[in-house]
Amino acid sequence: MTHPILSRIPILGKFVDERFLEHRKRSSSLAAIAGVFAAGGIFEYRLIAQHVIDWNLFAVVAVMAVVKMGMFTWYRVND
Repeated sequence: MTHPILSRIPILGKFVDERFLEHRKRSSSLAAIAGVFAAGGIFEYRLIAQHVIDWNLFAVVAVMAVVKMGMFTWYRVND
């Protein structure tokens, strides 16, 4: 089965296959998780070591967590 994007744009089928799209999805997911851990780690460091609440970092971690859980729920209900 070919991906819908690949069937609409024939030239992409020569360069992009299902494995490429799956690898891109997995690497993006891992990058997002690493970003959450990095932002969360910096937030915790500033909170514990410097006694400062960095609301910008908190917002980044919170938004990423809400989007992750929201999309997880959406796919679980609609799949």
